[in-house]
Amino acid sequence: MTLAHLSTRFTQATQALSALGFAALLAGCVSTTPVMDSKFGDAVRQARTAQTLNPNASANRDPVLGIDGKAGAAAQERYQESFRTPPKTFEVINIGGSLSGQ
Repeated sequence: MTLAHLSTRFTQATQALSALGFAALLAGCVSTTPVMDSKFGDAVRQARTAQTLNPNASANRDPVLGIDGKAGAAAQERYQESFRTPPKTFEVINIGGSLSGQ
């Protein structure tokens, strides 16, 4: 083998290795987004389905039995009021057995 032949082979090998390295670097930049996007929201949909007791409940137009409108409105108002003015706390008996605050 001549020196020129060895130099040509070395240049070809260097170019091949450079191309292979460049291809490997580009493979690392390939986006996995299409795969992830196709699965986006699956967990939420599965959780919502698992927590839904009756998926056809919205089709039932019968009125709810058990409480009338006035009682329901009053209960809702008391619930909302409990956050505006929380109920008064009470004193707890301590470990020694005496009452505090008296």
